[in-house]
Amino acid sequence: MLRLQMNADVQLNLALILFLPWFLILGALYWIYPRTPRLPRRRAFDVLALATSTLAAALGMWWGIGNADPHYGAMWAQIVATSVSYGLYLLVMTGAILARHLWITGPRARKGAIA
Repeated sequence: MLRLQMNADVQLNLALILFLPWFLILGALYWIYPRTPRLPRRRAFDVLALATSTLAAALGMWWGIGNADPHYGAMWAQIVATSVSYGLYLLVMTGAILARHLWITGPRARKGAIA
């Protein structure tokens, strides 16, 4: 029976590799909407939010790989890593959406900028 072995670097980063297209779609939607206001502080905030969410996803993935119970098989580590990675990405992005609305794009933020 032929048994293929996965590259260790690919195995360690598989969850991030598989979710990268979805993270790019969510990140693009976050970047595009709402369309206004496009202030320099918003761009800086958005870059920081996207970088933080990607870093949180990567760290969560590595934590999941390292802390999954090996008694359930090698695939379990990937399942845990994927779940933790995706959950952390969404958590950080949700927090960023709320914070951006409160501080930069929401009605209260615009009202404070005018006064």
